Amino acid sequence: MPIPADWPTTEAEALAEQERLRPLVQPHGGAPDDGLIAGVDVAYDDERDLVVAAAVLLDGATLEVVEEATAVGRIAFPYVPGLLAFRELPAVLDALAALDRTPAAVVCDGYGLAHPRRLGLASHLGVLTGLRTLGVAKTPFTFDHTEPDAARGSWTPLTDPATGEEVGRAVRTSPGVKPVFVSVGHRIGLAEAVDTTLALARRYRLPETTRRADSLCRRTLAALQAETSAN
Repeated sequence: MPIPADWPTTEAEALAEQERLRPLVQPHGGAPDDGLIAGVDVAYDDERDLVVAAAVLLDGATLEVVEEATAVGRIAFPYVPGLLAFRELPAVLDALAALDRTPAAVVCDGYGLAHPRRLGLASHLGVLTGLRTLGVAKTPFTFDHTEPDAARGSWTPLTDPATGEEVGRAVRTSPGVKPVFVSVGHRIGLAEAVDTTLALARRYRLPETTRRADSLCRRTLAALQAETSAN
């Protein structure tokens, strides 16, 4: 998997690209129906300069895996907070392209509008592909929230302390378990993104899309490392 020839290579280029793409985000739209919903995630081997991306397609009604794909490539960008999409997206795009069917939505393990420049991985991916996307993160990044009530489905706003703007929601997906942090990616509203997350997180804290994609990319990377070590 080659890195695209025009992919940003410096922090200044990446920041400029985020500023260019940010106005293209559509922060509204309906939730996907019970069609095919994808989850994407990545795993790194920094010593070998490798990234593995996984795309797992689930039936939205049953949460059963319908299709899965992986992509392996060189890490496309150095680690810079707020610019992680530039490390991950080339591999993620290749993994999605390897699926035979097009998802109704893609759930990213990360952020969308809950980003300092309102263009996290989920929004960036949505603008590049035109797909409906949302971000479901494990931490609130640099944003503020109060704890939601303990009941499943409870939520509180995730806000930017500098502006007071609501950039996402802290959502309780399991009673008494730490919330996840949901934000709009592209072509979906915030309430719809929360509803989609809850529909995908019926038994565990994280959406099944994220759980399956995380497991697949980790297994793929482990197999690749074992093969490399054996040689």
